[in-house]
Amino acid sequence: MDLLRHLRHFVVVARELHFGRAAELLGMAQPPLSQSVQRLERELAVELFDRSRRQVRLTTAGELLLGEAEELLAAEGRLRNLMRQVRAGALGVLRAGMPPETPAVTLRALLDRLAERAPGLDVELHELTSGEQVRMLTERHLDVGLVHHPVDADGLRFGAPVDVPLGVLVPRTSPLARAREVELTALAGLDLVTAPRATAPGWHDHLLAVCREHGFRPGRVRPARNPEFLFGLVLAGGVVAVEPAATARREPRIAWRPIVGAPLVKRTSAAWPQRSGHPAAPMFAQLAAEVLADAEPTPSGPAVTPARRPWPVLFDAAG
Repeated sequence: MDLLRHLRHFVVVARELHFGRAAELLGMAQPPLSQSVQRLERELAVELFDRSRRQVRLTTAGELLLGEAEELLAAEGRLRNLMRQVRAGALGVLRAGMPPETPAVTLRALLDRLAERAPGLDVELHELTSGEQVRMLTERHLDVGLVHHPVDADGLRFGAPVDVPLGVLVPRTSPLARAREVELTALAGLDLVTAPRATAPGWHDHLLAVCREHGFRPGRVRPARNPEFLFGLVLAGGVVAVEPAATARREPRIAWRPIVGAPLVKRTSAAWPQRSGHPAAPMFAQLAAEVLADAEPTPSGPAVTPARRPWPVLFDAAG
């Protein structure tokens, strides 16, 4: 028995106290409506309407049931609305991965847009490398993440990519810093410092392949997870890094110069499981792409107190 449907019919009749008008409001014929109410009466083993007179009246049981039925139907409406929001990705928990090098201004812009678009969504942010994110996404321990391409993994969907041109990081005292652009071949004899391969295997291999194709074969490849460690190696001499221009802004003694022909770009996009993905993942992907493409500079005006956000920000130590 569809109890809620029969209760809905009962409530309309109880409010109208007229089967004909109630049937019209419900968009159905009167006989099926009468049968629905009679079935409810049989199910509850009570009479809900006094039909002994010309005017339909509620019995004591009907009066008591009316209040309970209205509350139950209202609760059903709230439940359905809640589930619609969950399906739309506006509610629930979204476990999202972010690269460790994400600038603070980018992170804040993404959080602000998420708060505006889905204020009821509980977002758990995890600081994870691309390699860690891909593993956790495939194991379903993460709902969505921002990863650096190329990515060698099956069963993932990707959002719109954002490409960031890469250039060479060298000390400002280096002769290479005097040029407007730098040929990769001009880096011969230098070591290359970059993130460890495990952090983003596809990108690491792509970087070295492009360097070799353009005549730069590093003497050694030195791993650096932390930007400060990377800067220290570059400033010590004999080492070069290939990074976005934004990285150089953190250290005034470092110069960034574009590479001739722009053979290297860092492609980043959101990724999430292809099957049974979180409903909020596409929205996160869209907002992340917009924020990355905007590349907003750090505000120079007075500090603005951020709005309260209904989520915790979790930082996981890189493994």
